[in-house]
Amino acid sequence: MALKVSLATWDHDRVAAIHDGRIGVPGLEIDGHILPTTKLFPIAVQEARFDVTELSVSSYVLQVSRGTSAYTAIPVFVSRAFRHSGFFGRVGSGVSGPADLAGRTVGVPEYQMTAALWMRGILADDYGVDLSTIRWRTGALDEGVRRERLELELPPGMVVEPITEGETLQELLLAGQIDGLLAPKPPSAFLQGNPEICRLVPDYEQVEGEYHRRTGFFPIMHLIAVRKSLVAEHRWLPLALFEAFRAARDLAIGRLREVWLGSANRLSLPWLGASMERTLETMGPNYWPYGFGANRAELAAICRYSRAQYLAAREVAPEELFDPSMLTS
Repeated sequence: MALKVSLATWDHDRVAAIHDGRIGVPGLEIDGHILPTTKLFPIAVQEARFDVTELSVSSYVLQVSRGTSAYTAIPVFVSRAFRHSGFFGRVGSGVSGPADLAGRTVGVPEYQMTAALWMRGILADDYGVDLSTIRWRTGALDEGVRRERLELELPPGMVVEPITEGETLQELLLAGQIDGLLAPKPPSAFLQGNPEICRLVPDYEQVEGEYHRRTGFFPIMHLIAVRKSLVAEHRWLPLALFEAFRAARDLAIGRLREVWLGSANRLSLPWLGASMERTLETMGPNYWPYGFGANRAELAAICRYSRAQYLAAREVAPEELFDPSMLTS
């Protein structure tokens, strides 16, 4: 009899084949759930409702450091994103580049979110910013309400202050109450052409390409994790899931290649071909790597950032994040 497990992720093309049954997991019956990560991640870290779940890497490292995670991970990185495009400022504020955020008040939806973890790491490593000089405001970017999904344990004197419910970080930036934003997506006012909001790295695509060539990193945002109690009972489970997710990724990338090289553009993106050519030129054919070995250096940077930014309660080694059967992947 197949083992029935619940699976929850967002609707990434890299996992679609598992949700729709094109790729099965031998020995498993999948009860799939597709949820936006703003809803899924609080469920994952506060309730551990699903047997297999997509997780914020930053929140996961934090819980591993505290010994409170119900999950162990497999090196399937379903979300990755370069983040230089997410630094925003206000025209005329004196903030014209990321280095100018030193000593300022900066907004971010959640202090612990993985996008912010990477962006603060980039500020420190690449722009020489002393993060201890920044005052942080947290809350909704441009609509709704946003709260930290896990309680923070910060040192005395460090300022991470939620904004008032009903306010947004975008409004505070435009009003001059904060000086910059670390945003996982462009604020709506920027997309609508508001001339008061500016990107602090306007040539971000070129800068991100150079960053990748220099570091080898394509910043990991989310991974897949499995309930520890299930793994203890079914030791074959991590490898079976890893192989299925890898096959689903390969199917998605193969499909994207077919669309790109097709005689008619089936994707509603005018410069798909140019984007694919730049990606392959900069990153090579294996531009979305899974597995522990190929990603260890990047995972070590994540762990270092988490400790330095007062998220992880202790130093965490990348090996601690994954089931032991995955360390040779």
